[in-house]
Amino acid sequence: MQNKSTAHPWLLFFFQIIPLRWQQSLAGAVAGLLAQIGQAETNRTIKRNIDIAFADLNAQQRHQIAKQATQNELRAYFEFFHIWGNSKQKNLALIHQVHGLEHLKSALAKQKGAVLIVPHFGTWEVMNAWLCQHSDLTIMYMPIKNPTMDRIVLDARQREGANLVQTDETGVKQIFKALKNGGTTVILPDHTPKNGGELVSWFDIPVESSQLSAKMIQKTGAGALLLYTLRNDQGGFDLYIEPISEQIYDRQQNGTAIIHQHIEQLIRRHPSHYHWSYKRFKASAESKKVYSLPHAESIALVRSIQAKTQQDKILHQAQKEQPPQDNTLPTQADHSKSI
Repeated sequence: MQNKSTAHPWLLFFFQIIPLRWQQSLAGAVAGLLAQIGQAETNRTIKRNIDIAFADLNAQQRHQIAKQATQNELRAYFEFFHIWGNSKQKNLALIHQVHGLEHLKSALAKQKGAVLIVPHFGTWEVMNAWLCQHSDLTIMYMPIKNPTMDRIVLDARQREGANLVQTDETGVKQIFKALKNGGTTVILPDHTPKNGGELVSWFDIPVESSQLSAKMIQKTGAGALLLYTLRNDQGGFDLYIEPISEQIYDRQQNGTAIIHQHIEQLIRRHPSHYHWSYKRFKASAESKKVYSLPHAESIALVRSIQAKTQQDKILHQAQKEQPPQDNTLPTQADHSKSI
């Protein structure tokens, strides 16, 4: 075990003692500087992702979202450090309002556990302390390459009361066991899995996506809930809990696609709070070059993929709505009845 001075360097101490509002303001100023420079790789990725996702908006609207998204994402990183350095009680105090608590209580009352879908949206680290008050929380943890940062994050999450398990088959088995005992798990499903997955539509771009969340829900009957936070004007956060469509419990349905649809709907409601710096749209053979091509070529490629996806959706919906045809031949009895 590393000593405290090693696990909590001066940078973390800075984030502990400086008021959160000051840190948020500083993050906004830094983001503004980066936006003016306009050459940072992160800025370019954020702008390209927003141009890809929001074809229905004009250039000025997309620019404004990109500017706000850059500021919000940087604020979230500052807030993560603040939360990791805080005590559990101080982190609990950062949650000012909880909307939809009844959905979590209802899911836990069934004693089948709950799978909490938490996208890369807002400041998700602030949820841990609050969730551990309501249920035994088991989550996967992938070690960070930097050993000091790894120790900081590991200590912080364990301090809140979460049970951290490995991101492998053993960890998955532990989560299934926890769900069967009525516990909860948190999964961030909107990143590309290392070992493939299934193609689902993400802003009309087919991308490789993990099936883990949907499989857990459909195999265990655990409650499926979408959780996210929004920064408020009082120096804290409001937590939102929303149920995933009942269709997800049907094993005949594509649960992975349903989860991504819910996340996409959330992002469309609050586009500037999503973390757009991840190169998610390259996760298929069709779109793998979208970040390496010149901007105009990239967008042209994306629009052709999106158009094809939309056509496929229309065709699929038309086939679903088409009444079944009766291909049976009339019998002699049928002729007799008509005479």
